[in-house]
Amino acid sequence: MADITHKLSSSVQLSVAAAATQVERIGTSYSVSGTSVDTTYTPSGGSAVSDGIGSLTISSGVGAIPTLEATQKTAGSAFSFSQTFTQGDAISASAPTAGTVSNFSNQTSTGSGTAGDLAGTITTAGAVTLTAGGSGTVATGQFVNELTID
Repeated sequence: MADITHKLSSSVQLSVAAAATQVERIGTSYSVSGTSVDTTYTPSGGSAVSDGIGSLTISSGVGAIPTLEATQKTAGSAFSFSQTFTQGDAISASAPTAGTVSNFSNQTSTGSGTAGDLAGTITTAGAVTLTAGGSGTVATGQFVNELTID
């Protein structure tokens, strides 16, 4: 004798996306490298410093680099000098708002979805009807008919 199991299940899932903003704050960086060069800089309110690289000054997250003078140690000899500076983002006083541009270097903002006519139904006969909504919406419907014979 066989056992027969019959299962019917249905589901509709409707979703409307919320507004969202994702940001990445870029930090300030400063580097100096070189060979066979003499360097001089004068800190704010101070005396000239020889063979120094200066210092990065940061205020509210924004960096400022010193004026650095580099001269070749020995005329006619090989030398190298490199100075790089990346200006970071200022520290914001408030959180970013979806849909607006803030002071961050890398920002992705998505507006909220609109439900509009978003709808979904499943009849007792298993007919799935989904109606599209506005932007930022998802409608998923399924009807499962499972028959097991052991």
